Amino acid sequence: MNDSRFDQLAGVLTGFSTSLKKGERVFIEAFDVPDAMVIALIRAARAHGAFPYVQINRGRITRELLRGAEAVQYATTAKLELARMKHMQAYIGLRGSDNIFETSDVPADRMSLAMKIMRPVQNWRVDQTKWVVLRWPTPAMAQQAQMSTEQFEDFYFRVCTLDYARLTPGMAALKKLMERTDRVHLTGPGTDLQFSIKGIAAIPCGGLRNIPDGEVFTAPVRNSVEGTVSYNTPTVYQGVSFANVKLVFRQGRIVEATCQGDNKRLNAIFDADPGARYVGEFALGFNPHILQPMRDILFDEKIAGSFHFTPGQAYEEADNGNRSQVHWDLVCIQRPDYGGGEIRFDGKLVRKDGRFVLPELQKLEPAYLLGRR
Repeated sequence: MNDSRFDQLAGVLTGFSTSLKKGERVFIEAFDVPDAMVIALIRAARAHGAFPYVQINRGRITRELLRGAEAVQYATTAKLELARMKHMQAYIGLRGSDNIFETSDVPADRMSLAMKIMRPVQNWRVDQTKWVVLRWPTPAMAQQAQMSTEQFEDFYFRVCTLDYARLTPGMAALKKLMERTDRVHLTGPGTDLQFSIKGIAAIPCGGLRNIPDGEVFTAPVRNSVEGTVSYNTPTVYQGVSFANVKLVFRQGRIVEATCQGDNKRLNAIFDADPGARYVGEFALGFNPHILQPMRDILFDEKIAGSFHFTPGQAYEEADNGNRSQVHWDLVCIQRPDYGGGEIRFDGKLVRKDGRFVLPELQKLEPAYLLGRR
């Protein structure tokens, strides 16, 4: 029996998120996702007159391939996948996982090799197609969120089918503000960080790229970052868990990186290539439904009252020139229940303890986004 919520979500993804048109080709890539959801997407794509193409992936099989990754093998894979991606006008990626730590025992050098070789495929998808990526609710995710399976599924579909059009006016105001800003100053427990965003575009994200969504991102001028940032949101990257990551910057470069966990693995990630020790993204998150971290970056980077400051690759739309196989969205929540904090643009207070204080940004506050005013 089909869940009507699958059809509703498929409608959002093929309609609002990717705006599929008659004759367009859409690549649907599913990782440990129920067949019924893939079928719902195929039917929704056809309803728009689009041609769906599907690939099914399984986490345990991906792990086994990565454990023995060889350059010649992944070069062939990348060549084939890039050729396919170049034929697509849109991409929908659904990423489920029975075990978020499935790749935790993949050797770091094998993981780095595969990511480096496959990067051109991701770059083409991000820069040249209409794309949207989302997680799929699983019991493992419910455990991460410390919810029952049913409670988490209800939460998931509520978040993913938010009226994303309601984000538009507030995001437009924040974009305008960020694009006329030079200096940014972030403060909070363990954080005193300054950098410039002058001359770099700010990009609103309201359901057209990630689901769930709710952020505006830009990038720091590559060599301008100075100071310390402490991230209070636990994270999983390359199948490994990290907590309390702390980074120290000098002239834009990470000169010290520590965490609660595997410091050697942490620094191995930042040593993957020269760009991994520079930052490619700075963003403010404001999804009103997402309040607590759950070690899933597509949710955590949208947490209301958060920012993320991302070592690694910059996006083409907001480009500071940094290039890396790494793109690690590390998150800090600044609401009072997480220690508070302030964000200032050119010396002017923009957000305090996770709440926007400027009148023009009040449409990014939860009361407006949830239709309560």
